[in-house]
Amino acid sequence: MSNYFNCSLCPRMCRVNRYETTGFCGMGAEITAAKAFLHQWEEPCISVKSGAGTVFFSGCNLRCCYCQNNIISSQNFGKNISVERLAEIFLELQGKNADNIELVTPTHFVPDIIKALDLVKNKINIPVIYNSSGYELCETIDMLDGYIDVYLPDLKYFSPEISGKYSRAENYFEYASKAVTRMTEQVGKLKFDENGKILKGTIIRHLVLPTCRHDSMKILNWISENLDPEKYLISIMNQYTPFDFIPEKFKELKRNLTKMEYNSVVNHAAELGIKGYTQEKSSASEKYTPDFDLSGI
Repeated sequence: MSNYFNCSLCPRMCRVNRYETTGFCGMGAEITAAKAFLHQWEEPCISVKSGAGTVFFSGCNLRCCYCQNNIISSQNFGKNISVERLAEIFLELQGKNADNIELVTPTHFVPDIIKALDLVKNKINIPVIYNSSGYELCETIDMLDGYIDVYLPDLKYFSPEISGKYSRAENYFEYASKAVTRMTEQVGKLKFDENGKILKGTIIRHLVLPTCRHDSMKILNWISENLDPEKYLISIMNQYTPFDFIPEKFKELKRNLTKMEYNSVVNHAAELGIKGYTQEKSSASEKYTPDFDLSGI
């Protein structure tokens, strides 16, 4: 199993000793998290009754310049916890009738997440969801085989110019496309319970960005041409919010998404016969960004 001594858990391949320093994700070798709570605002098949049992991990291997969770993804806010404490958090969320355990931005802590899941493997009886940026190595996804029921990856960019500009990852699509394919193969066909809650499968999220609708369409074309429609749903997000912290050099990101931009992407998905979820314009609001107050950690 890959470890933190010579970290190669993601495509950044920093190969640093995280017991002594940090790589691109900003995290050392100790699990760091910022919030654990019942999340009511995920896709309808994820937040069904009580809400997703969501754990937000600190740090990020992508650190997009517009990230709504900037305080944890780029500023590394959070609290250090043990593997044993993480396992307890999973059980506490299940005890609150969480619809699932949702791991948010978990890539750089995968070895310890696996250890925590091993500690409670005979006690957890709800699906485990892996919610990531999609910037993954297939080798890391392979480590998770048997631990994850539902993958919830982003597929953010097709163009290396755009991914390099906003996330310093020119090779984003090269890795994300392979990783998402591996995810769909690993967990297989979509499966839901009688209440519509997802039990197995992959939901691919895509956030439409200002001026980038044609890039979005290229992503949809790739999905349509390369993935088994019985194994995924698409979630086309309309929640882009132009936060004040976005650098001035990205003036094109300093505005909201237009109705035309979003609808053109949704219409293209419909033309391709891709099934999934869309969002109302009201989702583009700071009120939907969680208050990272260390509650539940």
